[in-house]
Amino acid sequence: MSFDIAARFPDAAWLKSMADKLDEKMQFAVSKAQETDYIPYSAENGQWKKTAIGWWTNGFWPAAMWQMYRATGRETYREEAVRAEGMLDAALKDFKNLSHDVGFMWLIHSGVRYQMERNPDSFDRTLFAAHMLASRFNPNGFIRAWNDNGKENRAGWAIVDCMMNLPLLYWASWATGDPRFRLMAQAHADTTMRTFVRPDGSCNHIVIFDPVTGEAVETIGGQGYENGSSWSRGQAWALYGFVLSYLHTGKQEYLDTAKRVAHYFISQITDDFIPRCDFRQPEKPEIKDNAAGNIAACGLLELCQAVPEAEAKFYFDAAVRILKAQEEKCADWSQATPAVFTRCTSAYHDLAGRHIAMQYADYYFIEAVCKLRGEKMLFWYPHRKNA
Repeated sequence: MSFDIAARFPDAAWLKSMADKLDEKMQFAVSKAQETDYIPYSAENGQWKKTAIGWWTNGFWPAAMWQMYRATGRETYREEAVRAEGMLDAALKDFKNLSHDVGFMWLIHSGVRYQMERNPDSFDRTLFAAHMLASRFNPNGFIRAWNDNGKENRAGWAIVDCMMNLPLLYWASWATGDPRFRLMAQAHADTTMRTFVRPDGSCNHIVIFDPVTGEAVETIGGQGYENGSSWSRGQAWALYGFVLSYLHTGKQEYLDTAKRVAHYFISQITDDFIPRCDFRQPEKPEIKDNAAGNIAACGLLELCQAVPEAEAKFYFDAAVRILKAQEEKCADWSQATPAVFTRCTSAYHDLAGRHIAMQYADYYFIEAVCKLRGEKMLFWYPHRKNA
């Protein structure tokens, strides 16, 4: 029997408070979003900032709306999710500019809506996105992350974030009965285990492969401090991503890798349970990333349900401590801003992107709170039985 996280949560009053605060805050956030013609990402001066429709985070907003709808039954959230889903059709039409992040952009809301309502347009959107992701697969065993940027030929570039997009391919195999999608996902996961995850559980952010031979030829620090360092959000993507690949495939190697990354992550946040942007960054300045913390907490909550009970409490306790620490020290529940978390960092060397709001940090906190309240649908595996 799996570890029942809802039954084991020790602080019902905190959980009730979080549910109430999220409902109040998200109603305000929706009202601010409906004043715009774009999908929220960051916030500034009390307003959502404008983003391009193809921005990789745009699926998290409608996904947050579906989480809130399922938690509260408020039609306002469903309507906003559907509105955002329709807006994202413009990104599908501009498919040449999409990246590997199409899982983030469609599975967790269009795939969820299809599972809930059997909406045929949502099915088509999700399957189209899956085909776009499959088209980025290199037969040497990796998924190309980005298109060329005018400076580099990026045909061989892969990044650790892609582990969280693989569930879109697993979904597509379920939806079509075609195993090719699943096989691509597993090939990429296998390559990531071999070339991204280090023996101590830390991870590279970017690995450049020879696109013809598949040989790993270079690593790049990417959004972390430097090459060879340990970007905390990349650690969180790997932790949660390998748990998800395990849940979709049952491959023990994926679970073992998730545990190794989790142990490293937990060992690095025990100062205050709010992750630094890079676990190997200089002591000063102190740069934190709430997004990394909330992503990791969600992964840990799934991990503790996938291991024997003797191990589960270790991961569960870490998840709870991360969520409580981040909420206590970094959440803004006022109406001064439509965002909740205020100490997110886009990349270590992006000075303007330090300690800002990033909507997907809020999404993962919502997901975690909903899990702890008993939500059974895993948005990264919406078709899972018994959800």
